[in-house]
Amino acid sequence: MARQNKRQSDDRELARKFEELLKEGTPGFFDVSVYESIIQYYLEGAKFRKAHRTCEIAMEQHPYAVEVMLLKVQVLMQMTQFEEALELLDKAQLYQPNDTDIQLLRANILAQQDDFEGAIELLQEVLDLAEEKDEIHYHMGVIYQDMGNFEESISHLKLAIIINPKHEDAIYELSYSLEVLDRLEESIDFFTQLIEEEPYSHFAWFCLGVSYFKQGKLEEAMNAYEFVVAINDKYSSAYYNIGECYVYKNEYEKALEYFFQTLEMDDKTADVFYNIGFCYEHLGLHPKAIEFYRKASKADAYFHEAYYGIGKCLDAQDKAFESIHFFKRALKLDEANADYWLAKANAEYKTGNLVSCLEAFEEACVLEPTNPEVWKNWSFVHYESGDMDKAVDLIHAGIDEIPGNADLYYRAVVYLITAGKYKEAFNYLENALTLDFDSHTVLYEFFPKLETQKALFRIIDQYRNK
Repeated sequence: MARQNKRQSDDRELARKFEELLKEGTPGFFDVSVYESIIQYYLEGAKFRKAHRTCEIAMEQHPYAVEVMLLKVQVLMQMTQFEEALELLDKAQLYQPNDTDIQLLRANILAQQDDFEGAIELLQEVLDLAEEKDEIHYHMGVIYQDMGNFEESISHLKLAIIINPKHEDAIYELSYSLEVLDRLEESIDFFTQLIEEEPYSHFAWFCLGVSYFKQGKLEEAMNAYEFVVAINDKYSSAYYNIGECYVYKNEYEKALEYFFQTLEMDDKTADVFYNIGFCYEHLGLHPKAIEFYRKASKADAYFHEAYYGIGKCLDAQDKAFESIHFFKRALKLDEANADYWLAKANAEYKTGNLVSCLEAFEEACVLEPTNPEVWKNWSFVHYESGDMDKAVDLIHAGIDEIPGNADLYYRAVVYLITAGKYKEAFNYLENALTLDFDSHTVLYEFFPKLETQKALFRIIDQYRNK
């Protein structure tokens, strides 16, 4: 990681010097290797116009440099200028007719144009002559992924790894393909066997950990990630994933230790900031949670989960009015999220905005009708306003959607007793007790009077003794 950061820093400095010369009206003269670093820096930063301009200048100074030609092809591919890219590949092939990289790029262009069969056919032709056969199999595996043919993808990715057990990209892509086909057991077997052959492959250990994690085997996953750290203590993704395991175990303080270790490695991504905020929120430290949710939103302005997290923390601090702003921001980015609509509805209710509240509940219900919280909270608004008929209608609709949810039956009991419909209420009470007897205590929260509680207790006690 430190070596990578040093390279990126050096490339950034080269790009800065290059841009200063351009501002002065002269591009200067650089070696091919320097141009490669600058163009690669622009490509990694998705600065394709700058990369294209640099390629043009580099090719003027080094018209026969195939390395620059191939980088320009990559830039053109990102700009979807495929015809020009193919023409440039033809030119490059005149200088280096046996260069495998040229054919790999040509195959990738065909695949991007949805000519998958043509891309595979080309790679098959190259395979016999190629020295780095692992790269050919890897690219075939990725193209088969794009085609949706995961069986063939797995076959070629396995061949790439057998040839080169240290092929990191092939290991990751194989893990993905096996996951898509829900063949996690096979994934575990494969990476275990690979580790027996290459015990110091931290990539293999990492993918083994991912496979265990996706099967819910947290301890095994954590053990695998610990081996990653033992082999390569600079591999930040392993620390991050151990942190995620602790989150799933609800051990938030322990999770924070690993997320902060990830930050120390300059892995300051929105995901890391968000997870730190998530841990602080679940530890009840809402101001700290908001601090890191804000950092997540600054790292990625489209990270809607961060805005939702800020809203929840503000709401938990009795700042419902302020929270609505952040729920709205989350919804602008993900308007099909029922949780966001439900949170907004609850906050609008607390601030007395009943019209907006009811509209938000309706949106949440359309998106996720099987969420009992939507039906309970939506109907409760009408219960509180005294519209018992509407409250009962909504809870009935909820029961129709989720007939096995005891909470909805208990809530129906509350509304029906309040409406004076005792016989119907007792029918629902019997269903509720059958579904979940122990939850009957929720009724006492709605009927604080001792006399009513005693009457309910007698009825419930009769059911218990049946």
